[in-house]
This record gives sequence, structure tokens and C-alpha cells, in this order.
Amino acid sequence: MPILWALADPKLGEREVLAAMLEIDADLVRERPGLLLITDKGFASKPFERSLSEQGIALLRPSRKKEVLRPGEPMLKKVRQLIESVNDTLKGQLDLEQHGGRTVEGVAVRVAQRVLALAAAIWHNFQTGQAVSRSLTAFDH
Repeated sequence: MPILWALADPKLGEREVLAAMLEIDADLVRERPGLLLITDKGFASKPFERSLSEQGIALLRPSRKKEVLRPGEPMLKKVRQLIESVNDTLKGQLDLEQHGGRTVEGVAVRVAQRVLALAAAIWHNFQTGQAVSRSLTAFDH
């Protein structure tokens, strides 16, 4: 379920963008003890992991080639498939990449609409016990 999102300059590093998001929405982190952040190998950094730990956030990411298998890593493949499935829904059914925005504000609004629509569908499908929580098929026109 998406709980944070941001549009950022592609020249910025992912860790820096995430750190800024967590700083801006510090209450969100405090209100969710035991938060688990699932990332890819690009988030590997001892200072970054230490910063997350200090905020009470556990990091689940694949180990690098010379690292020992990290805790929780065996379940990571299945979870990452779910994440990719959500991303595919955003890009496919919700036309995220064909947003039509002409200004930064227009792009932000259109992306926000799609993320909100997906979050609402996930919440609704979860509440009604649907087999596939990210499916928007019932809401297509």
C-alpha cells in the first residue's frame, strides 16, 4: 500500500530523496512503529541504514555479492513481485506515464490522482475481501 510518494529530479540519488521524504513526513514514521522499508540494492549504505534504524525503520533489501544473506531476504523475491505488480498497475491501467501534465504542478496533480486511485482500490478490495487487492478491474469504465 503506498503511504509515501514523491516526484524528484532524476539526477538526485534515491537515498537522498527518501531521506528528505522521511524528514518531511517524520510524524508518519513516528505513528507507525516497526515500519519495514523494502528496497533494492541501490539503498545499501551503512550510514543510511544507521539513520533508518535510528528512526525505528527496518530495512529489507537484497544482499550485495560479497555480503552474507540478510535477515528476511528469502521472502524478498515474492514481496518485490507484489511491488512490481503495483508499479505495473500504475503504469498500465492508470496510464501513469501518459499523464498529460504540462507543468510540474500539473504532473504532480495527475500522478497524485493515480496513486490515490490505486490506494483507494487496494483499501476497498482489502475491506471487501477481494482475492487480488491491487486489481482495478471492477473500477474500469
